[in-house]
Amino acid sequence: MNDSLLEKYGENFTEREYITNPAIGRDEEIKQLILVLLTPEKSGILVGKPGIGKTAIVEGLGYRIKRGEVPDALKGYSIYKLNTASLIGVMPGTNEPKITVLLNEIKDNQKLILFIDEIHTLIDTGNDSDSMDFAQVFKPGLDRGNIKIIGATTSDEYDTYILRDKAFVRRFTKIDVEEPTREHTIKILMGTFPKFEKLTGAKLKYTPFIQEKIMTFIVDLTSEYKRVYEYSARYPDIALTILQQAFSYAVFDNKKEVGIRDIKKAIENTKLVYPDVIKKEINRFFLEFSDIYRSETPQKLQS
Repeated sequence: MNDSLLEKYGENFTEREYITNPAIGRDEEIKQLILVLLTPEKSGILVGKPGIGKTAIVEGLGYRIKRGEVPDALKGYSIYKLNTASLIGVMPGTNEPKITVLLNEIKDNQKLILFIDEIHTLIDTGNDSDSMDFAQVFKPGLDRGNIKIIGATTSDEYDTYILRDKAFVRRFTKIDVEEPTREHTIKILMGTFPKFEKLTGAKLKYTPFIQEKIMTFIVDLTSEYKRVYEYSARYPDIALTILQQAFSYAVFDNKKEVGIRDIKKAIENTKLVYPDVIKKEINRFFLEFSDIYRSETPQKLQS
């Protein structure tokens, strides 16, 4: 598929280098997704709140396909992430509509799964006279089973946009994705920080016991009523963002290890939880990690 639309505008989840499992604790959702994809003339749509890891589930399927940990019927498949904006217009150097090129590629490649985040944008809302109802373009292929799609959208957008197109809905099986629990989120952080280590070149100090204690603190810091509710203010995204920030502070200071002071900076400067919460949590932070903090902080900086 050289010079293809998918290669040019898409991202192949089955060729990506995975440092860690991107879908920790999402075995049931991945199983449901696989069963849907194995069902003739059906595709899957992941529905849940923003920031809870819907894309990570699709990455998790790509991870399993790459490792051969899927039923034989899915082995050798590729998952391409493609956004609808990239389908608008014509291919450079030609007058051929991008959507036509895409449909031809799909027809020529039977072992292909499209991942469309914010799949509700396929539906023509009627508000833009220049918009194309991509849902109508995909329907024939979905009917024949020639096209397999994984979609993702929020609960509100599913109810507002997807459900209005009953014919489109019939071609999909809805998979509800719940926000991970506190315990699940701690496991996600513990399983994900090695990825941050690989990407930044900085290692998180301490024993696994202390590392888990740090992850637990971050998760409790971002519990439901402490969050500033923005688009991604959910587990696990909100907790992962603070952990990523700690790595950024360490790298900014040219350090090869992420220490307790970097964690403290990330907590103090986060915009994801309320300011009064941060003040209280910093006091709790000193109580929880007082010995480590004192041993690593010059006397004049201790406070």
